[in-house]
Amino acid sequence: MTYFIPYRDRNRQQWTEDCLRWANQFAYFSYHQNNGIAYPHDGFRHVLAVGSKSVFGTKNNYFEQLRHLAPGRWLFGFLGYDLKNEIEDLQSHNTDRLAFEPLAFFEPEHLIFFEDDGLRIVSEKPSLTEEIALTDKIDSASIFTSPQASITREQYIDTVDRLRQHIEEGDCYEINFCQEFHGTVQNWNPVDTYLRLNTISPKPFSCLQKFNHQFIVCASPERFLKKEGTKIISQPIKGTRPRSANTTEDQLLKEQLRTSEKEIAENMMIVDLVRNDLARTSKPGTVKVEELFGLYSFEQVHQMISTVVAELRSDVDSIDAIKHAFPMGSMTGAPKVKVMQLIEQYENTKRGAFSGAAGYIEPNGDFDFNVLIRSLFVNAQSGVYSFQVGSAITYDADSASEYEECLLKASALHRILKGE
Repeated sequence: MTYFIPYRDRNRQQWTEDCLRWANQFAYFSYHQNNGIAYPHDGFRHVLAVGSKSVFGTKNNYFEQLRHLAPGRWLFGFLGYDLKNEIEDLQSHNTDRLAFEPLAFFEPEHLIFFEDDGLRIVSEKPSLTEEIALTDKIDSASIFTSPQASITREQYIDTVDRLRQHIEEGDCYEINFCQEFHGTVQNWNPVDTYLRLNTISPKPFSCLQKFNHQFIVCASPERFLKKEGTKIISQPIKGTRPRSANTTEDQLLKEQLRTSEKEIAENMMIVDLVRNDLARTSKPGTVKVEELFGLYSFEQVHQMISTVVAELRSDVDSIDAIKHAFPMGSMTGAPKVKVMQLIEQYENTKRGAFSGAAGYIEPNGDFDFNVLIRSLFVNAQSGVYSFQVGSAITYDADSASEYEECLLKASALHRILKGE
């Protein structure tokens, strides 16, 4: 059944926090929101999926199993980066501290849509809001040990220099190289952690997901892929500058990004790769670059974002569209297969869910998935946390500058881990 509850004595933010605390009592939940940020083709729906009617469970043929499960259902979950091994003849053997599944989805028991003036609830329970109101508030904050880097600054710089040699030798044009930071969780409050991250770093593809003891706390600015009817939309990000509290300096940084030949070249390479990916499932002649090198400002950074759209062929379903564009070019580089081989060679940890995609599939086959960056991953059973950051390496890349860009992208997560 579907029913509507006006906000009345509590506003949307208060209802959101209450609903999240209630949801955390369940083994599965998935929360998504856009923070009211204006974004081409909009950000995520503001929705909370709670409980599991069914859970996706398989050890192989992930995409085919998902295709079988998807029709006519709401599904919420994530696609891990290592699904690349099912799409291409690739392998992943690096250290894996979190042990996330390559893919996880569930069909929810309860859906809560946060609308302008109230909650639209889809549930067989008519008294869901009474349950939510009775949920105890847990005041304890998460406590983390200091993050340890998987590689030193010197090792990072040496690796980037070696990757530039691969580019010079013609092995690839651009490669996204990432590093991991990890530690242990001494006290874990996922709702508190998410709310603090979202306050520091509100993004249009923000989400909090729980799969038993595994959690994703995400402040992503980037869309991987969205489907609306027959239209598919991809919005790769390549190009970053920090924000400044000084208005004049902030505008100067934005202008530097707008005119940077390096950043423009990086963005263009990935746009070409996305166009090629979308062309695999689209009607001939329908792949178009709707916006090239758009500049968008967030709390910590300015970003260069392009928008590529296409019309799906009639013989292609939602899962085909996702599979043939995955993993996203902004997190690999070009050519895609070769750079994924180099990523496995030069990165020393598994990416796992990082640089994959989190989102939802609707009963009619429409979907929306972000890029899992600017995200904290927690295995509450083992007490381990991890996050990763990276940047695009081209021949013109300056190793030290790329390292500093990684630290900039990780700044919000470092503040969360310190309890700021």
